[in-house]
Amino acid sequence: MSLRKGNPNPAAVPTGRRQFASDNYAGICPEAWAVLAAANNGHEQAYGNDPWTAEATGMIRDLFETRCEVFFVFNGTAANSLALASLCQSYHSILCHELAHVDTDECGAPEFFSNGTKLLTVAGDNGKVTPAAVERMVSRRTDIHYPKPRAVSLTQSTEVGTVYTPDELKAVWSVTKSLGLHLHMDGARFANAVASLGVSPKEITWQAGIDVLCFGGTKNGVGVGEAVVFFDLKLAEEFDYRCKQAGQLASKMRFLSAPWVGMLRDGAWLKRAAHANAMAARLEAGLRSLPGINVLFPRQANAVFATLPAGVPEALWQRGWLFYTFIGAGGCRLMCAWDTTEADVDAFLADVAALLSTKI
Repeated sequence: MSLRKGNPNPAAVPTGRRQFASDNYAGICPEAWAVLAAANNGHEQAYGNDPWTAEATGMIRDLFETRCEVFFVFNGTAANSLALASLCQSYHSILCHELAHVDTDECGAPEFFSNGTKLLTVAGDNGKVTPAAVERMVSRRTDIHYPKPRAVSLTQSTEVGTVYTPDELKAVWSVTKSLGLHLHMDGARFANAVASLGVSPKEITWQAGIDVLCFGGTKNGVGVGEAVVFFDLKLAEEFDYRCKQAGQLASKMRFLSAPWVGMLRDGAWLKRAAHANAMAARLEAGLRSLPGINVLFPRQANAVFATLPAGVPEALWQRGWLFYTFIGAGGCRLMCAWDTTEADVDAFLADVAALLSTKI
């Protein structure tokens, strides 16, 4: 039985246990919570005309060291779908990896909000789009009967937990630029990629040709809200109208933006991501030390993908552990979050080891 949105045995789940199914399971980190509470004081202007939204926007511009336009929306589906819609007309197409979240897990939202722009998927090792794959797809057909390629979407970190290096991004950019394509980045776990690479945010965004980034907050410790960051200012024109039409213009915007102030003020966004990555590294090392387990992809951020012997995943579910087996390219996806502890990792590994011992 594969775990999808529910647990095969809900009664077995210990209340409050930190899990490995998703970093979405984690609560709000203290830094975000403190500023959210501070924003909940008295009256402020609505629809983004509040000091918290102004401060968060300025901090994001400082973080990327450039002039950019910033919009706060409720979730990643809206961020990606509206951003991609702003790059294309309905007769265009968007190239993405065959495992890309925008294709496999958005319930058709990019197509819906773009009035029909088609997603074209390409293969690539370790969840990455390559320059050669982009060139092949664009040159495949150029007649008027085919949806004209207009944009490329990359995920950073990828759906299988790997990261694009600055050089890899620049190589894709070189091709997209020569072909007249826009470049979008799904950065649901952008913070984890920055922490993994040890680079400045600008090095893997606008300096590598990214036109628009969907900067993830929810998976990094914010309760609700993602930031859509346009580095190509022209593409941001009238994006506020897209947000309003799509039901993504928060009336009490300060409750979306204030947590970002807490995350960015003293570098919590990076510290929390680095911790999640470190917990995933500990988990990976522990799994590699056990017999019969195969780690499927390089562990470069906060996700570990592994195949476990038959019966072990089901037995772990029965012991109250939650994780997915249908995301990515197979195996068990084990996600670490900002609040994952060494004790959590060690307890999971101990149960895995105990189950394996009964099979030897």
